[in-house]
Amino acid sequence: MRTLVVGVSRLVPVAFRASPRRFLLVLALALFRAASGPGSAIAAGVATDAALAGDVARAAWAGALLATAAVTYSVLGQINFLMGLDLSRLVFAALQGEVIDVANGSDGIAHHERPDYADKLRVLATDLQFFQFFAMEYLFSTVRVTVGGAVALAAMMSVSPWLLLLPLAGALPVWAGRRAETTMGRARESAAQDARRATHLLGLATDAGPAKEVRLTRMSATLRRLQADSYDRASRALVRGELTSGATHSLALLVFGGAFLGSALYVVRRAVAGEASVGDVVLVITLASQIVAQLTEAQFLASALQRLASFMVNLDWARALVAPHAIEKPARAPETLREGVTASGMSFTYPGTDRPVLEDVDLHLPAGTTVAIVGENGAGKSTLVKLLCRFYEPTSGAITVDGTDLARIPVPEWRTRVAAGFQDFCRIEAAARHTVGVGDLPRRDDDEAVMTALDRAESTIVLDRLPEGLATHVGKSYADGVELSGGQWQKLALGRAMMRDAPLVMLLDEPTSALDAEAEHQLFERYAASATRLASTTGAITVLVSHRFSTVRMADLILVVADGRITESGSHEELMDIPGGLYAELFTLQAAQYS
Repeated sequence: MRTLVVGVSRLVPVAFRASPRRFLLVLALALFRAASGPGSAIAAGVATDAALAGDVARAAWAGALLATAAVTYSVLGQINFLMGLDLSRLVFAALQGEVIDVANGSDGIAHHERPDYADKLRVLATDLQFFQFFAMEYLFSTVRVTVGGAVALAAMMSVSPWLLLLPLAGALPVWAGRRAETTMGRARESAAQDARRATHLLGLATDAGPAKEVRLTRMSATLRRLQADSYDRASRALVRGELTSGATHSLALLVFGGAFLGSALYVVRRAVAGEASVGDVVLVITLASQIVAQLTEAQFLASALQRLASFMVNLDWARALVAPHAIEKPARAPETLREGVTASGMSFTYPGTDRPVLEDVDLHLPAGTTVAIVGENGAGKSTLVKLLCRFYEPTSGAITVDGTDLARIPVPEWRTRVAAGFQDFCRIEAAARHTVGVGDLPRRDDDEAVMTALDRAESTIVLDRLPEGLATHVGKSYADGVELSGGQWQKLALGRAMMRDAPLVMLLDEPTSALDAEAEHQLFERYAASATRLASTTGAITVLVSHRFSTVRMADLILVVADGRITESGSHEELMDIPGGLYAELFTLQAAQYS
């Protein structure tokens, strides 16, 4: 019950903000329609008694009221449905935005490591579709059924207080419907992990990207079996929920059926005994029939409303999880770097794990330098970049910027001073100017700035494939979209990383993995000149993660990461002079491959 109350109380303000006038109008129509249902039963009873008494005028007025109430109920039903449908779409759009904000609006990404968050987000994404068409119809139908039931209850009490037992018995199926939805909600959460896995495996088996490896490794049958097993486990969890809720429903309906039969026999007996009129019999049987219909509807509405409410409660849970933490004494991000970035005793462990990825790291990135980070896979190189981006916070220790604790600088402000390119870059399907331009949102429509960024990234060659230049849509989302190769997508992503003119920190985490060694070398030679220019004006630091030592050797400072620690640091020449050093070993091995 608490979930229902809290969830509905959260949903109503969202619907009102979506369209206040429409919300109030649909609510008024729902209330008017709620009264017209029992009103027709009352009019039928009065018309029956008036006709038997020979009161023509009274019977005519009651008949007219009966017809009006019946027509009103039908017409308002259609109007309510159409207006509710339109309001549902507005609410869906608002909640869709909130789900996107919850998934991407947080300062960090640590919550993505949590299985409970992943399960909740899947349930939110699934249940969000529930809002697209009929959510508001369900909400206002609940208002109509509740108000109409109250009016019917008052009318039945006027005949006999004992008839109150019928609505009380009718509450049982409503309770059963709400309990059934709670059961199904648990079943959906229980099935979420297997459902996510089944969806992932289905994507592997059907998407174009993995198709080459699937065929080459002949793992199609294995994928099919694993996907079927995951889907079967998810289905079994859902079927168990359906069977449990269905049994509860059936028992509640059986009890109500007995109460309905008893109430009809009771009022007929009273009429035969002269304790009630024939109009009372018509009134009660008509109202009882309406209550049966309303309770049948209420069972579904209880389940639907519980699902809507659970969505709102889950959304609040996810929003609280990703809410930014208040900073006691916030500091401003510097306009220029004078000393640089320093880590002291810094350790980091990913959420949900107990093994540190970085442990007791001390390092100093001097202002105005180009720093390369090298090491074997899994050593912690990319984790350092993520910490500098503030995607995560250190588990212990601290990072300082010109002596100021980075944790005191608000994350959004710090990120305006950071530019980055990643190996796992986004393929943003849009007009090419926007695919690149969103790297600096205020200038996303500035073609000159976009061309400058592409030039810095040695990526203007991609425009040769685009028939309308920067206005060309890229990707399959558009019917006229141009599909690009992996290297071409990466060149656009590099351009996006170069959009900001004066970042304090430029982070390049293997952003050229899809390019050949020569192209990467040329790019970084070009960028080294730009980095030198930035260093002289803002003290900017360029951090490069790469496995290609021909590029790495250009850096002013090279950091070697091994087993979560900085094991070596210095220039290329200094590191090559370390006897038995890891850098010298790796450089020599790679140089031998090219010789």
